[in-house]
Amino acid sequence: MSKRFEGKTAIVTGASRGIGLAIAERLVADGARVVITARKKEALDDAVAHLGGPDVALAVAGRADDADHQADVVRQAIESFGSIDFLVNNTGINPVYGPLVDLDLSAARKIVEVNCIAAVSWVQQVHKAWMKEHGGVIVNVSSLSSIRTAPGIGFYGASKAMLNSLTELMAVELGPDIRINGVAPAVVKTRFATKLYEGREDEVTAAYPLGRLGVPEDIGGVVAFLLSDDAAWLTGQTVIVDGGVSLSAAGE
Repeated sequence: MSKRFEGKTAIVTGASRGIGLAIAERLVADGARVVITARKKEALDDAVAHLGGPDVALAVAGRADDADHQADVVRQAIESFGSIDFLVNNTGINPVYGPLVDLDLSAARKIVEVNCIAAVSWVQQVHKAWMKEHGGVIVNVSSLSSIRTAPGIGFYGASKAMLNSLTELMAVELGPDIRINGVAPAVVKTRFATKLYEGREDEVTAAYPLGRLGVPEDIGGVVAFLLSDDAAWLTGQTVIVDGGVSLSAAGE
């Protein structure tokens, strides 16, 4: 890997495993220091060790939608590494599965709180503490279900569609010194997505022109590109990363 992010610091939320950890791993490989968050301290500590230890990674446990936790993460990032050049809003929840007519509305409110409102709050926090003065780059992790119908996870998809809209709006408001884009994966093989393929992976994969489901590293590479100067004239976009499934009639 290059060292294109040497001297840069990233906050990556929801990064104790899965896509978030793969993003953090790619950024460290490209020279960045990372501050990773998630709810469980033990899992975060394991992730820090995996990433290379405290010289390159700092873990702060807490709830992504807790404003006090967000402020603490931002403070520790600046105190430990001196800047907040990148923010990756990766945290997302989907505690329900099934049709909207059976949706638990209290769960729906929590989904919006974590997937949308918390993402805006994280942007507010890093903007106030660092990016307003110094600039920066932000990536929001969305979902293919934000763009095409996904029965069973429909409200999750609706929350990610809202996140896409927020990405566009914030790109207009925060330019020219802050860029913000999104990435919308299809099914990636993580614990979070097991209901979407477990026990029928061959059947699900058949709809993908590239012949496989995603892996977390597929998303880490695209996020690293969006954060890099190679994407310097790209803002307000949500990039679909889906192995071609959105082009396939079998994926309808």
